[in-house]
Amino acid sequence: MYQREEENIKKSLDWLTIALYIILIMGGWFSIYGASYQYENATSMFDLSGRAGMQLVWMGTSVILGFIILKLDSNLYDILAYYIYAFFILLLLATVFLATDIRGSRSWLKITSSIQIQPAEFAKFAVALALARFLNSYNFKLLTTKNLLIIAMMIIVPMVLIMLQKETGSALVYTAFILMLYREGLPGIILFLGASAVVFFVVGLKYSETDIGFLSTGEFISVILVILISAVLVISYRKDGITARNIFLGAVSVFGIAYLLTLIGIPVDFGIVALVALGILVVYLLYLAKKHWSKVYLLTAVFAFGCIVFVSSIDYLFTDIMQPHQQMRIKVTLGMEDDLMGAGYNVNQSKIAIGSGGLMGKGYLNGTQTKLKYVPEQDTDFIFCTVGEEQGFIGSTLVILLFLTLILRLFYLAERQKSTFGRVYGYCVASIFLFHLAINIGMVIGLTPVIGIPLPFFSYGGSSLWGFTILLFIFLRIDMARKRR
Repeated sequence: MYQREEENIKKSLDWLTIALYIILIMGGWFSIYGASYQYENATSMFDLSGRAGMQLVWMGTSVILGFIILKLDSNLYDILAYYIYAFFILLLLATVFLATDIRGSRSWLKITSSIQIQPAEFAKFAVALALARFLNSYNFKLLTTKNLLIIAMMIIVPMVLIMLQKETGSALVYTAFILMLYREGLPGIILFLGASAVVFFVVGLKYSETDIGFLSTGEFISVILVILISAVLVISYRKDGITARNIFLGAVSVFGIAYLLTLIGIPVDFGIVALVALGILVVYLLYLAKKHWSKVYLLTAVFAFGCIVFVSSIDYLFTDIMQPHQQMRIKVTLGMEDDLMGAGYNVNQSKIAIGSGGLMGKGYLNGTQTKLKYVPEQDTDFIFCTVGEEQGFIGSTLVILLFLTLILRLFYLAERQKSTFGRVYGYCVASIFLFHLAINIGMVIGLTPVIGIPLPFFSYGGSSLWGFTILLFIFLRIDMARKRR
């Protein structure tokens, strides 16, 4: 029996993914040693008193953990999905009250005097399993109000509990599940609305310090964008080129008349003109919605009105809801503030380290920025700057390509699943890895705000490595049993 089971693992296991996993954790180990190496007090990579030595322990235990997961019956993950989810929700709730404060975060539970775990890292696979189980329900239909509310609650509850632990970055990771929902039939308009909200937030905030009449420059630009997007929506969902043309010409006419008035000496507030143009657009769309009994016109009018309400509330969201350190990080990312000795220090030093690596890098253990400890958190959240400085553009590109190969492989494995459970869980895994890769590297090179999430398999830490290992190997075990399912 044991021999047959071993043969089954050898035949069914996706060895390409295993190879990528081993390469990445080994690359992470060498990078952690490079980031923590000290010229004057050099220690061995195997010294358990050093970061690399401890990471090696986490790597060994992760491999054992992955092997155990592969040996378990794949049906267990389906059967126990809700119980695992409930356990981790309770653990996240306990963390809010029991965790000690570490640099403003209350997300670590102390197991012993020297060992701590971060439940938020493990809750990802629990939420993924619960979502897979729910979407695999008999006769399940995604686009019903009840099911969408249940899915939203399954994702939002752990997000809220993690945010209460002052870990906003870890909470935002759960938004990655939207990609899985899109694959399962969530309308593309939801993704479009989310992307629009991000664009309007960035534009409204970045250009909020200057005014065009009654509106800030950001609000004025947003109004123009809303008018143009509304015309595109009408064309896309209604195939109505005439209405789209009327929307465009109407806006041009309103601004043209206002401009002509300024030529004859009549003062014009172009902020108010923009609002008038938007008001005419909304009224026109509502008229068409009533005339043709069309939801497209009605929803486009609601979109236009809702966007401006959102844009007008950006200042309140930014100044009254966000914490001061979050505000500063966003301002630094958008180029509104420099703060090179404060919130922008980490990113600035990281970019210096990566830039100094050039094409080929300075060589392993030869990075000056990292060896002299100019970059804070350089073996955790900012580990990629060590890769950039020592291995250069070529080495950094290779690491990114390895990650992208893993993610694309996971999407491929997800698509070949015979069950909805396996496909949904696979997309959840791939989406989480994609989110971590994009945001972590983005914040290291200054493209995204610093929100403190690790680079999978590279950042130092047992909770992170165990969490990603469990997440990945459960999917590999499910994939092994896809034919039986």
